[in-house]
Amino acid sequence: MIDVRSDTVTKPTKEMLEAMMQAKVGDDVFGEDETVNALQEKAAQLFGMEAALFCSSGTQTNQIAIKVHTQPGDEVICSELAHIYLYEGGGIAFNSGASVRLLSGDRGRFTAQQVSENINKKTDVHFALTRMVGVENTMNKGGGCCWDLNELKRIKTVCADNGLAFHLDGARLFNALVAKGEQPAQYGNLFDTISICLSKGLGAPVGSLLLGTRSHIEKARRIRKVLGGGMRQAGFLAAAGIYALDHHITRLSEDHQKAKALEQLLASQNYVETVLPAETNVVIFKLGDHIAMETFLNYLQNNGVKAVSMGRQLIRFVMHLDINNELFERLCSVVTSFEG
Repeated sequence: MIDVRSDTVTKPTKEMLEAMMQAKVGDDVFGEDETVNALQEKAAQLFGMEAALFCSSGTQTNQIAIKVHTQPGDEVICSELAHIYLYEGGGIAFNSGASVRLLSGDRGRFTAQQVSENINKKTDVHFALTRMVGVENTMNKGGGCCWDLNELKRIKTVCADNGLAFHLDGARLFNALVAKGEQPAQYGNLFDTISICLSKGLGAPVGSLLLGTRSHIEKARRIRKVLGGGMRQAGFLAAAGIYALDHHITRLSEDHQKAKALEQLLASQNYVETVLPAETNVVIFKLGDHIAMETFLNYLQNNGVKAVSMGRQLIRFVMHLDINNELFERLCSVVTSFEG
């Protein structure tokens, strides 16, 4: 099967598995797993931030960050397409008891002016206290699009002027860095906390990291424990993360090239109504109304392709390191053979 449901479906490479098996481990809840400690230090230094915390998933790092920055009854500003709002099981309400102010925008990217216009007055008891702004880069529901760094700087200024925390859901941040030619430290300078995922485009089997100040990460460690996220000999997993950071970042451009080629191919098919621009490794396209979505997904499945829906008539293909050139050519053949 050609699995393009997500870049989370990858298997560890032989070299990554070897690195995992050679890991030196200890009890991470006691802070004694030297491989976990090395991964956390490596990630923090990469982004120029003070500390990091290794967690089981990006949802966990995002939800921990929200709880670090908010109290029950506070409000979080984010996009109406944000992963932290749509795809984390109502965690903002469940874990933090916080309200959400949703912003519309260009494929999930809003402006500093919008943030400024949606901050509640602290003196008006009718409204929740605005405490945090969250952005997602790349923007999953926006077809893997990247934020403009200058706009993020302007949002940072609004946050600083209003005493708001600024959090980045960087599940696919390395895709954005590669696509835009930017450096991790540029983001470390902007955000109070950053979540980065190791098990998406970077190809590790498990794990995400939360980056921030030492005080934020000390608080985050306690929250992780409360959420049951403490792991013991987690160094076997952390070793995969170290290998991914060392070897799987620059190759992301290969996924981007495949996605762009697929975008252009899909745009030429008569059963496709629109295709979002493929800036990184995600391709989202809309089927024409004359095509039943389940019919198309079944066609893909019957021809050896696994894909998922992203909404009414919307299909997502995600490129990743397990889609080699041969599989990509087969995928293109399946796409062009559909009789819509």
